[in-house]
Amino acid sequence: MTAENLKNKFSSEYLSQQIDLMVEMQNTNPTNAIGMAKELIESCCKTILEEMQISYSKDDDVPQLADKTMKALNLLPSNVQPTDRGADAIKAVLGNLRAIPTKLAEIRNPFGSGHGKSASFQGLEVRHAKLAVGSSITFVDFIWSTYENQNLDKLEG
Repeated sequence: MTAENLKNKFSSEYLSQQIDLMVEMQNTNPTNAIGMAKELIESCCKTILEEMQISYSKDDDVPQLADKTMKALNLLPSNVQPTDRGADAIKAVLGNLRAIPTKLAEIRNPFGSGHGKSASFQGLEVRHAKLAVGSSITFVDFIWSTYENQNLDKLEG
């Protein structure tokens, strides 16, 4: 999934602009790109939760929002039945996917935008920004695609 394809999935112009800016900033401003990667996940989760009419607190952090969203979409590793084909592998991948918002938030706090920095601050490299941006796009693509598929199933059912 490319950033361009993902951008087209969101109906919100704001999200599309954020994706463009985040991808552009990977090379020009890695610190802001890392911050925006976390914000993309936050925006996606809030959008899905609102559309599903699931409440969340303004105090919920990104990992909490991601957990609520994954739970609402039945994407937690615990939702995989032991009898499902490839259950162990699917559980592992979902567990790793679930870790992306948490770890991006942990990277963003010391190295991304959103918190004041001292004059001696040294950010991460472009390659780290690309990892953060790519990880956030992977997370959002899977979560949003799942949300869309479940809505389509409801319409067809």
